[in-house]
Amino acid sequence: MRQRMEMINRNNGKLSVRKQCEILAVPRSSLYYQPIPEKPENVKMMNLMDKHLLKHPTEGVVSMVDWLKDKGYPVGPKRIRRLFKLIGHQTLYRRRNLTKGAVRKFIKPYLLRGLKITHANQVWCTDITYIPMAKGFLYMTAFIDVYSRKIVGWGISNSMSKEWCLEVLKDAIQRYGKPEIINSDQGSQYTSPDWINYLEENQIKVSMDGKGRATDNTWIERFWKSLKYNHIYLNPCDTGLELFKGVQRYIEYYHRKKHQTIKMSPNAAYKQSMKIQAA
Repeated sequence: MRQRMEMINRNNGKLSVRKQCEILAVPRSSLYYQPIPEKPENVKMMNLMDKHLLKHPTEGVVSMVDWLKDKGYPVGPKRIRRLFKLIGHQTLYRRRNLTKGAVRKFIKPYLLRGLKITHANQVWCTDITYIPMAKGFLYMTAFIDVYSRKIVGWGISNSMSKEWCLEVLKDAIQRYGKPEIINSDQGSQYTSPDWINYLEENQIKVSMDGKGRATDNTWIERFWKSLKYNHIYLNPCDTGLELFKGVQRYIEYYHRKKHQTIKMSPNAAYKQSMKIQAA
């Protein structure tokens, strides 16, 4: 791996994303980056908002405007709505269901309430999060095995496209096999025909968080908080490649570290469960 990284560094980042992926021997869906240009002041505010929303996920536009004004930023509701959209934040509160019929048919019920999770590959959860950088920002998606807390798939991109999410899922299934259930939020990536049809064709049950339910996808949310506070915020990156390498190292460490809930490391818990299922 070190020799591969030296080859990329010698080319001063001039290699295409496809070529870099071939050298690193990773799926292209895991490393598709181009830092998104944005005004420095907006990026600074988005980074502040991201940290604040990890602690207070129910904050809305008005309260965020007041919070940033108290910090000296002359912002208004229109600007905050745009920044909320950029960081992928949707205020968590119950509302009337005004979803269009074409999308409503792809929204599925939440299947995990009261479900006893007893083995690996029973339930995977997925989500997308905003990743701040020294200059600009990117997005990260991940799939976590709920039983073992193992990250079975992840990727970094400059957009939150449904095609990218589906590619990362396919890579994860190719490596670890398919889960029985996949849980997500009701974002456009997960209510698209491509996503739903792929899961149903592979006999994977589709579960989705309820509107205004901040705790329905708690496993992946806890991982985001751990990743950001223990690595991202402490190590602001200049390039997408630097970010990819840092996240890769953190996940490797996370997989070896004993998890307080399961009393063993995610890698150990996953391997043990799969061994028992095979027997």
